[in-house]
Amino acid sequence: MDTPPVEIRRSLLPFSWLYGAGVRFRNFLFDHHILKQEKFPVPIICVGNITVGGTGKTPHIEYLIELLSSRYKVAVLSRGYKRKTKGFLMVEEDSKAAEVGDEPLQIKRKYPRTLVVVDKNRRRAIKKLLDSGQGERPDVILLDDGFQHRYVQPSLSILLVDSHRPVYEDQLLPAGSLRESISGKNRASMVIVTKCPPDMQAIDFRIYTKGLNLYPYQNLYFSSIQYGDPVSVFPEFEERGQKADILPGTHVLLVAGIAAPEPLVNELKQKTDSLHTRFFPDHHSFTKDDIRTIRDLFKKMEGDDKMIVTTEKDAMRFQSLPFLEEDLKKRLYYVPIKVRFIEQSKKEQFNKKINQHVRNYQTNR
Repeated sequence: MDTPPVEIRRSLLPFSWLYGAGVRFRNFLFDHHILKQEKFPVPIICVGNITVGGTGKTPHIEYLIELLSSRYKVAVLSRGYKRKTKGFLMVEEDSKAAEVGDEPLQIKRKYPRTLVVVDKNRRRAIKKLLDSGQGERPDVILLDDGFQHRYVQPSLSILLVDSHRPVYEDQLLPAGSLRESISGKNRASMVIVTKCPPDMQAIDFRIYTKGLNLYPYQNLYFSSIQYGDPVSVFPEFEERGQKADILPGTHVLLVAGIAAPEPLVNELKQKTDSLHTRFFPDHHSFTKDDIRTIRDLFKKMEGDDKMIVTTEKDAMRFQSLPFLEEDLKKRLYYVPIKVRFIEQSKKEQFNKKINQHVRNYQTNR
């Protein structure tokens, strides 16, 4: 999400104060049990943020799936943002992004054994999951982007903070990008500063630690994004091989509809001397006109060694397009990403705490 210019932000401050008053009143109702939270008999791990825009929720959800799925039956519950359907839906590998949302579909295709469901009403969805038959009932539920959905009481909350947009320097909507005041971080058991540079310096750790000013009961972690080699979006059409290398002389057209494309841009600039970009809004539904624009931009690029690169979640939407030409399918690749904790000791501590939480919750229920 682009930050408005200073003059516009100042003019929007009165609206931020009104918005903040409404959010504080809502949180007051939950904090004083006037609005009721519902607790469930399985561990529910919430992964969310207090800002709009991308903080890396999906790769962190995927990290948790890989951590837990060898021991437990894991379910992921998402709202299914920008989907064109309503109500409760079970995500299948052959679902369409327009039906279930691009990120839930991405998760299901990467982890077919994981239950993935979408529903705006999180309580209803959890009850349906827990009413599943023997063998289908999850042992643990990962609540995607549920930090403000307070009708569900998570057993553990993980708050993600984008390192490029420190929450302690931000303003409430619409002057800034905060969904609620920074005091909302106090509900989190763990805070992860995401998208950090892999070579983060000691002074940067201290700056974030001081700025966040967490309580002793809260654990602070730092993670970065690890990029993989480009993978064909349509392997049945690819010409270069299912995985492709980007060389300094490769001409790359980056097409992305995500909230924060800058880290991927920086990654690609390290690999190629010829990078062209075409950005769309987050979760954008590609139209025929968009595809024509992409095709025209690609044709204008010089050289034979050229490719179109996109993100993993954009790939889900491209795969659902019935009007995408074969010549574009042959050249279309996505860049897979994974979470990498900055400090190995912190990674081990995080893994241990998550596993202990799930194990203890099951023992004590």
